[in-house]
Amino acid sequence: MAEIRERFRPDPSMNRTQMEALQRDIAQTAVFEDAVDFDPTTVTVDTPTPETPIVAGVDQAFLDDQIVSAIVLTRGETVVARTHTTTPIEFPYVPGLLSFREGGPILDAFEALPTDPDVIVFDGSGRIHFREAGLATHIGVALDLPAIGVAKTLLCGQPVSSTAALAAGERVEIVADETMSTPDGTTVGHALQTRQYPNSHRINPVYVSPGHRLSADTATAIIDRCRGAYKLPEPTRLADAAADEAKDTIE
Repeated sequence: MAEIRERFRPDPSMNRTQMEALQRDIAQTAVFEDAVDFDPTTVTVDTPTPETPIVAGVDQAFLDDQIVSAIVLTRGETVVARTHTTTPIEFPYVPGLLSFREGGPILDAFEALPTDPDVIVFDGSGRIHFREAGLATHIGVALDLPAIGVAKTLLCGQPVSSTAALAAGERVEIVADETMSTPDGTTVGHALQTRQYPNSHRINPVYVSPGHRLSADTATAIIDRCRGAYKLPEPTRLADAAADEAKDTIE
């Protein structure tokens, strides 16, 4: 399993100033360009080949004061491994500091995996974050593995054009705005329409951003290749189901 770089491990006992300082350090360490050992065009959710990369989907579920972190590894349509951990919630939900609530439990789950994925897909933001250090960036850097954030809502930044009534597969660039640490106008991700009704444009897009070792264009292209029959891309959809299934076993 990939070695965790302990200096980047989220520490919920930090104060806000310390947390934000760590996020700035993470953003400086993150690589927002392609630095991968696989061909992104071989990612698929269908029948795999020997060259098909292993994709990790990560999601969590909550039960009272506990957090269930689930990871599902897939190679194409084949589930390679899955695991989950259950840990106490140690930090409240604070916009912009999600990794200090969810990151530690996710790292615990990664330590239980039998093998490393080629790329990780998180239910949360990557570079689309006030300090360019969303959950996908924080954990991607801590593990030094390629990572992508897929968020259901836009935390910050601005689309360059309307995201309403997009057809399935269409994307709109998201650029940095004055709320972000990166210069205004920097491309930080895309709104991607993963699914749409044929006669009604009622499904909103997801917001894809690179977490680590991927460019915005390649991160979005990978998620486009992970589209299935649902709004959520297959990696996080499977992890969402696994987290809910694990939660149901907790007494």
